[in-house]
Amino acid sequence: MPEIIRRPRVAVQAAAARLWPAGGSDTVQAMGYHLRVKICGVTRPADAELAARLGADAIGLNFYSRSLRCVGAAAVPAILGALPPYVEPVALFVNERLQTMAARVREFGPIRTLQWHGDEPEMADASPFRFIPAFHVRELEQLAAVSRYLDACAGLGYRPAAVLLDAQVPGQYGGTGVTAPWRLLAEFRCPVPVILAGGLTPENVAEAVRVVRPYAVDVASGVEYQPGEKDPEKMRRFIENAREAGAKLSG
Repeated sequence: MPEIIRRPRVAVQAAAARLWPAGGSDTVQAMGYHLRVKICGVTRPADAELAARLGADAIGLNFYSRSLRCVGAAAVPAILGALPPYVEPVALFVNERLQTMAARVREFGPIRTLQWHGDEPEMADASPFRFIPAFHVRELEQLAAVSRYLDACAGLGYRPAAVLLDAQVPGQYGGTGVTAPWRLLAEFRCPVPVILAGGLTPENVAEAVRVVRPYAVDVASGVEYQPGEKDPEKMRRFIENAREAGAKLSG
């Protein structure tokens, strides 16, 4: 697999930005709106297969050793093998550098998207991978930091594939069950797709989609009966409610 390299991709990303909703009603009204759904913290092949059958676009594999949802390397091939074509596996890391993340997933082949959580996202072209840094937001200053990061990346000739916006809980990097500030995020105009996370459940995802209008929603604890083990009925209702809310926005 090729090493991570630095090369300008501004023209490609500018074209992609016209196709991807990145938050805001102006984008949603300008094009058909297909909301993506990611089920994160998958640790079992059966959960991956069911998530795909229920209509999930992506599943998340958590490689953070301190997480209750950390997936063992031995289980990854079976989970990936349970996925049908066009369902994307995403590898999640905490405070790892791009080169380290790439090396960790290299043995698994099909993984092409890296989701990063931590204290300070790296500014580097992740090619041939897609890079999604997560930002934890509580107030306007955190969103300003996201904009500064994206501007700095653009100045170097690239941008991440998307950003994930989550609730801010000190000392934790996701899976907290705490909701992000939806009203604040609704005003954020982002040049790359926005993935909404943080405390989403089958009961609140429709309202979250209606308010924020993200490119995608990302859920872990909200569809579990215990960490790392998904509840089939919660997954079904989450995906149905999310998709129904997205369909209303495109109507």
